[in-house]
Amino acid sequence: MRRNYISRRILQRFCSQVVISSIGSIKIKLLLCCCIAFTVVFIAGRAVTSMGWRHRHESLRHFSTPRNGYTILINTWKRNDLLKQSISHYASCVGLDSIHIVWSEPDPPSESLYDFLWDTIKSNSDGKDIELRFDINKEDSLNNRFKEIKDLKTVAIFSVDDDIIFPCTSVEFAFNAWQSAPDTMVGFVPRSHWVDKSKKNIDYYTYGGWWSVWWMGTYSMVLSKAAFFHKNYLFSYTNQMPASIREYVAKNSRNCEDIAMSFLVANTTGAPPIWVKGKISEIGSTGISSLGGHKRQRTQCINKFVGEYGNMPLVSTSLKAVDSRNSWFW
Repeated sequence: MRRNYISRRILQRFCSQVVISSIGSIKIKLLLCCCIAFTVVFIAGRAVTSMGWRHRHESLRHFSTPRNGYTILINTWKRNDLLKQSISHYASCVGLDSIHIVWSEPDPPSESLYDFLWDTIKSNSDGKDIELRFDINKEDSLNNRFKEIKDLKTVAIFSVDDDIIFPCTSVEFAFNAWQSAPDTMVGFVPRSHWVDKSKKNIDYYTYGGWWSVWWMGTYSMVLSKAAFFHKNYLFSYTNQMPASIREYVAKNSRNCEDIAMSFLVANTTGAPPIWVKGKISEIGSTGISSLGGHKRQRTQCINKFVGEYGNMPLVSTSLKAVDSRNSWFW
């Protein structure tokens, strides 16, 4: 308040001095215009602070920029060969601090698998002390990949599937992008949604895959199969997101947990995600997205979640983060 009072006094004094010293001068109109412009800029600046930036600052208090690296949260299912390839690759990434493997198989991981992964990490991590943990789940559910982990060493999580690999340089670039906006999702796989105008008198939404993003030039989600987000969202997914959504994912969809996470983050921030350009290498067989009815099922998920939230929280954008060091044109 004291600071605002001083600013107003300076403004009043400036304007009064301009008027007094300029009476009878040909330049009075120009000086008065400057005074008015200064006043408008001052008021506008105060309005922006009170209406936007201050609120934004307060919303980020629980999403502070990390002081260390990131945790890789990797989801796997009976594909130990792919898991070994992924761990071997990511162990060499500079910012990696720990690896958590989401394990939902009926049998626990074998000692030989653990030993192999641990030896791989030690040989590829250039002497860094990287933690390796299996997060064991009794039930088989896609919700397991977003269960709360209470003793995480980092606030940054890189969620990734076991059958895709990105260069470490791309991962580090995405991590840097996420640090600039730690409350949102930053990822490599964009997807979209749009209103289906054929459904008259109701808001019905359609899920759009990669070709929709390419054609329309916009996206509203980045899939958690390769994305950074804050660890607080694990708590929110498990404890604050409507339980009906988790139940729907577990019983009906079997493939919409990533959309549920996108809804959760967008509903929290009111902002779009950030798509980072990166080269993806698929090391596994064709995924679930190639199965018949995939788009239809994900469209149903979107409309189910809209009904649970009572609105459409996803925000579309056309921005893309590109590492200019690796591009011919900037």
